[in-house]
Amino acid sequence: MNASCAPVAGVGVAGRPGTTILATTLLAVWRTFAVAFFSACALAEIMAVILFVRRERRLAARTEWLHRWCRFACRVLGIRVTTHGAMPRSGLLVSNHLSYLDIIVLSSIRPCIFVAKRDVVGWPLFGWLAHAAGAIFVDRQRPLATAFAVTRIHVAIATGLPVVLFPEGTSSDGSTVLPFKSSLLESAVQLGCPVGTAAIAYSLDQGSVADEVCYWRDMTLVPHLLNLFFKREIRSKCSFSIPKLRVGNRKELARALRDEVVSLRS
Repeated sequence: MNASCAPVAGVGVAGRPGTTILATTLLAVWRTFAVAFFSACALAEIMAVILFVRRERRLAARTEWLHRWCRFACRVLGIRVTTHGAMPRSGLLVSNHLSYLDIIVLSSIRPCIFVAKRDVVGWPLFGWLAHAAGAIFVDRQRPLATAFAVTRIHVAIATGLPVVLFPEGTSSDGSTVLPFKSSLLESAVQLGCPVGTAAIAYSLDQGSVADEVCYWRDMTLVPHLLNLFFKREIRSKCSFSIPKLRVGNRKELARALRDEVVSLRS
């Protein structure tokens, strides 16, 4: 077992309820300021640095930049990450999907490239960060766009960086793993590259993971994120399988990978 934890940035909790509320509020204010300020600094950094990086190194530079930012975000937001197994250094990694925090958690462990739905582009903060980090955006409603995304996944895998895919196609409350969509797994079939699996889970001392950490249904991003700023600690457990070559067509691959993720969760 390999365990790594991000320390929590926090304010001591006093015994009296009024003091506790004040401390929690100050913590949330500090987190809001820190995330906004350092996100602006990070975006300015990547815009400046990328101009001086050779074209063939730009994608790797973007992922390393996001890795540093996500490690910082985990410390500021009180996200304690524990890993079981090792995140692969290359190839395709498929994972269940619970929240936008999944990207922060996985990228804090290792620099990687994410495949995200097109809607993320319009999200405040996360859309800018994902675009700056070289994410591959997919419009699942357009078949030609999906084929183009498969080509971009080919290119990304060829760089030697791990490419993270959420085949459920959407996030959920974590009570189950949704059926995997197979279209983007065509890249693994064509390349014959190693494919690993990951299972992400969250826990809180107080509150509901399904309602306050998972981001699904018709939730609105900004109120959901601000609520998380009031949580003293969010624990994330990430379990990884050993990457291996897979056989079969993409639909068979989708079923086998989902079963593996379900097994990692148990």
